[in-house]
Amino acid sequence: MKRQAKEQPKEKGTETECDVLIIGSGIAGSMLGAILAGNGASVVLVDGVQHPRFAVGESTIPHYLVRLNMLASRYGIPEITTLESLNSVDKKIGSTFGIKRHFAFVSHRPGEEPDPDETILAGVPKVLYKATHIFRQDSDAYMFHVAIKYGCEPRQNWRVADLDLAEDAVTVTGQNGERIRARYLVDASGFRSPVADKLDLRENPTRLKTHTRSIFTHMTNMPPFDHMVDWPREDRPPLRWHEGTLHHTFDRGFFWIIPFDNHRKSTNPLCSVGLVLDTRVHPKPEDMTPEEEFYSYVDKFPAVARHFRGARRVREWVSTGRVQYSSKKTVGHRWCMMSHAAGFIDPLFSRGMSNTVEVIDAVAWRVLDSLKDDDFSEERYAYVERLQQGLLDYNDDLCNVAFLSFPHFKLWDAIFRVWGFSSNYGAMRLSRAQLQYNLSGDDQIYKDLEVTPHAGFWWPDNAETTAMWDVMVETVEKFEIGEISADDAAEQILRMVLESDLPPAAFGYKDPDNHNLHPTTRDLAKFMYWAIRSGPPGARELAAGTLQAIGRAALRRKKIA
Repeated sequence: MKRQAKEQPKEKGTETECDVLIIGSGIAGSMLGAILAGNGASVVLVDGVQHPRFAVGESTIPHYLVRLNMLASRYGIPEITTLESLNSVDKKIGSTFGIKRHFAFVSHRPGEEPDPDETILAGVPKVLYKATHIFRQDSDAYMFHVAIKYGCEPRQNWRVADLDLAEDAVTVTGQNGERIRARYLVDASGFRSPVADKLDLRENPTRLKTHTRSIFTHMTNMPPFDHMVDWPREDRPPLRWHEGTLHHTFDRGFFWIIPFDNHRKSTNPLCSVGLVLDTRVHPKPEDMTPEEEFYSYVDKFPAVARHFRGARRVREWVSTGRVQYSSKKTVGHRWCMMSHAAGFIDPLFSRGMSNTVEVIDAVAWRVLDSLKDDDFSEERYAYVERLQQGLLDYNDDLCNVAFLSFPHFKLWDAIFRVWGFSSNYGAMRLSRAQLQYNLSGDDQIYKDLEVTPHAGFWWPDNAETTAMWDVMVETVEKFEIGEISADDAAEQILRMVLESDLPPAAFGYKDPDNHNLHPTTRDLAKFMYWAIRSGPPGARELAAGTLQAIGRAALRRKKIA
């Protein structure tokens, strides 16, 4: 994006004028603020609390990591890529982040030891991603200060008292009496969205199927789970459990374990832990504290109990009601509710941060264009609406069928394979676009990513994959109402995976006995060879386009050298 001369917010007594007002200075609001201010907009960034502060949403996925690079290159904010890898975080923020080499799941039943044949570990080749466990108080404070560096005017401990969404401007009044008049408003605040409250935008009841609540905190003295099970070497996964995001799953629930102390450079002894429960099966008790309830579930599962033996919390417990919420609409004339202000599903699958940066990209270039031509119509932001509602709906389907399948490993494993390969291709689609943009600087490459029939899906322009997804969801929901058994549902979904040409055999998706989907660099090369030589059209197009862009980039580097 081309940078323009920046105007600072203008103060007139108790009124401040700016181009864009962002409510919420967490990682979402601060990242968007840095992008807008860095490209010439005058931005005021307000929040009811101050940094540093506790937040969850600490696990990353490849979509998030690729999107960080896309945002940094598209909008000229290189500091965004600091969050991409452990090395850059260690140099520019500190040694408080963990490493994430995989996404892992261990199935449990009350009173029983876990079965090594009922585990899933999904990793990615080191050559592609060097992901982190995000220590949010540091990541969010870092992005907040980046936003200030690029010109955002901050207001911490600034609470919204009222909103006036007029035709010609938006005026937000703070509890301190200050009025901020903006040409556009972005609400990045979260569940307690002032815009949602003002316009009564929450769906009540929500359309969402997932129905969970959570208990969480940070702990210290959390040992590696690798020490908690005495399995033969051949039954252990190729990576240590402690090196990634671990989930202990059980009937309609799971524990998350996200360590920050899992590499040699870490100086952070903490571990993020949480318990997520389907409220329809696990209603919230009235006679237990959050800690008592948490440990009542820990004690049900012998290996989990060993895992938490000696662990000590360092923050107060947070115990929620149902965490799902959605909105009737997320954009309007001169305003947008972004990401977690628009809705939320569940921490399972770590979609929160990925969804956030995808929405930031969709919102940022539209706001910059609106500021240029003074057109803030709702129609201009129609794709943002489709995207945010799609992100909610697809993630809702995924989380709902996962919770239903947890007690039935074959079914859960089949679902994971569909999610896994569609997510792999989705990340490759983004990587190809990023490589092509870096070579050409043509912004249309990124805009073309939005031309898709299935906004919000990980691989949104592949009809076969979205059709498989719909069949998977329908099959699990038939199991839920008793039309078919869990084994029959698992068989139908697995057969669909095995009969389709799309799931890469090189990554392990075609082997029902392989639950460690951790491709090596060699496996990645095998996949590229297969996809280009004999893969189905969707895979061939992605692989060939990616390889071509890599070759052109290498040739350019050689010429420069």
